[in-house]
Amino acid sequence: MKQILVDATILSVLILSGCLAVKSKTHSEITCSSSAYRKESRRDIAEACELFRSIEKYAGEKNVKSVFVPLNELGILLDRTACKASLYHHVHPDAKIRKLAEEVEQEIAKLATEISLSRPIYEACAAVNVSNESTDTQRLAKRLIRDFKRAGVDKSDEVRTKIKQLQEELVKLSQEFSRNITEDIRKIRVTPAELTGLPKDYIENHKPGSDGVITITTDYPDYVPFMQYAENDQKRLELYKVFRQRSYPKNEQVLKDIITKRYQLARLLEYRNFADYETETRMIKNATNARDFIDKISAIAEPRARQDYAILLKRLQKINPNATKVNDWQKTYLTELVKQENLRIDSKELRQYFQAGKVRNGIIDMVCTLFNVKIRPWNTPVWHKSVRAYELLDNEKVIGRFFLDLYPRENKYKHAAHFTLVSGVRDQQLPVSALVCNFSGENDDTALMEHDQVETFLHEFGHMMHHLFSGNQRWILFSGISTELDFLEAPSQMLEEWTWNAEILKKFAINRKGEIIPPQLVEKMVAAKDFGVGLDKKQQMFYAALSLDYYNCDPATLDLTRTMQALQKKYAPYEYVPDTYFFASFGHLDGYSAMYYSYMWAEVIAKDMFSQFEKAGMLNPVMGKEYRDTILAPGGSKDAEDLVKDFLGRPYSFEPFAKWMEGGK
Repeated sequence: MKQILVDATILSVLILSGCLAVKSKTHSEITCSSSAYRKESRRDIAEACELFRSIEKYAGEKNVKSVFVPLNELGILLDRTACKASLYHHVHPDAKIRKLAEEVEQEIAKLATEISLSRPIYEACAAVNVSNESTDTQRLAKRLIRDFKRAGVDKSDEVRTKIKQLQEELVKLSQEFSRNITEDIRKIRVTPAELTGLPKDYIENHKPGSDGVITITTDYPDYVPFMQYAENDQKRLELYKVFRQRSYPKNEQVLKDIITKRYQLARLLEYRNFADYETETRMIKNATNARDFIDKISAIAEPRARQDYAILLKRLQKINPNATKVNDWQKTYLTELVKQENLRIDSKELRQYFQAGKVRNGIIDMVCTLFNVKIRPWNTPVWHKSVRAYELLDNEKVIGRFFLDLYPRENKYKHAAHFTLVSGVRDQQLPVSALVCNFSGENDDTALMEHDQVETFLHEFGHMMHHLFSGNQRWILFSGISTELDFLEAPSQMLEEWTWNAEILKKFAINRKGEIIPPQLVEKMVAAKDFGVGLDKKQQMFYAALSLDYYNCDPATLDLTRTMQALQKKYAPYEYVPDTYFFASFGHLDGYSAMYYSYMWAEVIAKDMFSQFEKAGMLNPVMGKEYRDTILAPGGSKDAEDLVKDFLGRPYSFEPFAKWMEGGK
């Protein structure tokens, strides 16, 4: 999970046209008390309402200065208020502030919907002559008109009233869906003997209670290593099932309500369904193309998936000679065994080189080298003692700031995500971000990470750099990661490649003895990298098809569990496990709605972009600057297709991805 999102119509006219990255007050002050936060948010909402009404009532000449500039100011105000609320809702340790933040989100979303349906403002925007204005201003006018219409501004009073009601209900349902996932931590109990196979540091951090029993939770620092290393198959199954029962049955009805109301919204806006509505403004253009893309990737992955599945099954039969299939809860464990035995890579040996503190500092240093910038500590209040703050400098000038909130705690967002805290606006405010993860190491910089966690950290760091580098926009609509949703993952997916490079890893992959990761171990790691890629892509296409099909139908006919089971049978390499309800805790079904395909779509583009760095050098500063200037810095001021063309010097190609999937280099 790489970006927090809301409905396409919420703040779509004034902020990010469907992508709300979490933002804050102009100077990113962190509020420490609920009373101070209540006072601040009430003031900002009142100011936004007053500005909205004044723009609506304006009766003078309609030009850029009288229409677009005030709208931009309103967008800045709404942006910082709504997004600070979203951050607090997901990570703040104070329950009162989290609750208040939910209320603020609801109020801001209600106001944003009202603005998006304002005919006076829509007509004012349509009346502005931009023929002699700059390219970005012409683009702004076009986008505003488009998004006003997509919001339903041109519908009847009766329809607009229904749209408002649906939008308000959807905000509350989205909050409930997310809250249920965050608050539902499930557990299993194991004996010390049932930890056999797990790394030494994991066992040391999971001491038995007074009854001699150990508690393992569904939080990622517990779940991921257990599924990868625990030899006890029954305990892996037990943990897998409770992990996929999270938020069930609560979220079954909540999700069905979200899907139903989005369908009703799409129908009011004269779309066939919500999938058609959502894909219209994306690179893929429509839901039919999305379906074709999912099937295309699934077909390309099929040969490798069959080969890898056969290898996993053969390994399972060494444990259980009667086994006839590989189950979902066994795949990670068996993959680890195959990599150890066939590919000679042991993740437990590998993880000793990834100490939390060195990984954090190493990735910061790597980014500084690649983009020729500096990062230094920033002395500012934080929302939790474990949070660290930094400033980003270019030629000794501060161009952005960010927070790292890397460790799990009760009632904190459970996955990994980049939250934008402030959208940069030229000559008005610097961009600010927050990186939210759930890794080990809050009180111990020598705590060990899995390599895929290192990859996740760099991925999210990539989102953050994208936001910070794109913060010099005149119009807030184009600030930050405001590209098409099915492109925004591409820059971060490309950056993951840096975690597989020996020259880069040797700078921070250092164990507690001070030994640098051996080059031959990196070679083994890279050799093992692509094992299981066919299985993984098939599984991803199951998720993508689930996302699409939930929103590509009349929900009156939709059974969430049966549809999930049918799609898993069609696309996934592993059978459905009875009494599991993956959809109830799959947050992307809310945030990305029909567009989970976008991760794979973006990966296709990422493979093509990475080919340039393979030729020029991973830390080539000239290539780093070219990439920063053409892909990251423009934000949403150009179509994603044009951004990629500017960087590659040609349209993007499917060929590098297809070649990789077919086993080529």
